[in-house]
Amino acid sequence: MWLRALFLIVMFSLAETTQALAEWSVSGSGTIFYTDDVALFSATRRSGLDGDPSQPVLDVTRTGLGSDMVFEPGFLVSKSITTGLGRTVFSIKPQGFIFAVNPEWNQASVAIEALHAFNPNTAIRLRYFGAPDQLLGTSEVSRAEPEVEARERVTSHVGYIRLEQRLSEHWEIRLQGRVGKRLYNDAFARRNTTFWTIGPHLYWHASEHLRLFAGYQYERGMGSGRHAIEPEEDNSYVHHFFAAGLDAELMPHLEVELDFHYERNNWTSGLPDDERNGQHENIYQGTGRLLYQLTDQTALTLSVQRANRGVNAFQRVDHNTNVGVGVIHRF
Repeated sequence: MWLRALFLIVMFSLAETTQALAEWSVSGSGTIFYTDDVALFSATRRSGLDGDPSQPVLDVTRTGLGSDMVFEPGFLVSKSITTGLGRTVFSIKPQGFIFAVNPEWNQASVAIEALHAFNPNTAIRLRYFGAPDQLLGTSEVSRAEPEVEARERVTSHVGYIRLEQRLSEHWEIRLQGRVGKRLYNDAFARRNTTFWTIGPHLYWHASEHLRLFAGYQYERGMGSGRHAIEPEEDNSYVHHFFAAGLDAELMPHLEVELDFHYERNNWTSGLPDDERNGQHENIYQGTGRLLYQLTDQTALTLSVQRANRGVNAFQRVDHNTNVGVGVIHRF
């Protein structure tokens, strides 16, 4: 319901602009993935400088749930408007994860964005990202006697603002900030989290066919459990995210995208009985994608991701590998 309302609001605002030069663009994509861990798939897929790298951290008891085939459909509808104040591109991007064997993990998301370029060197980007009712797995319900378990779900609302400045012919800097809320189902409402993020991203356009980038983001998350009268859990955290990578044209019609990132989650709970007290998580992830431009409108893709996640209190490291083949078509 709320996704439909957001879509109608954006489309109505675009239709009201009648005194400007407008251009429409529509593209669709579909990728079929093999994943070796259904519980970690979405966290791995959405992790990146331009994604949602601090999705809810998964307890090790909720990982290692087996492999699956996942279909990832997506659409991008955009409209550009040129006025005396510059050029603005409005866009909406719905996306989904559809699991073949484990349909309870199916989920959807939407990103609504406005990018305004004041001139060729300076732009500002505003975005809303929403992911409703995402399944995280089965967890123990705190304060329940006798002990019971229930399915844990979360709805994420994230707002982005990014300033993009071209420093020279070869260098570009971007400063990104985020604010958001993660709202859990009633059994886990003590984990409701408010967070904010800030960090710089630096891009080097080494040549017409090669771009390198590096970035850092700092995030502070504050769990509602810290205000409880009888607190048993505080999932507040500090999140550090480092990333580096490149985009390169290997030959005509063939491009490669590579990136590596490291994440460090430090839980800040000081509650003596909290299992997160004194814990931290390290995440290492690499992603590669080949894109072959089959025609002017159609491209084929091959993607590989590998993530290693380890919590200091547990003597194990969780691995997640995703391999996908897909197609992108511009209508």
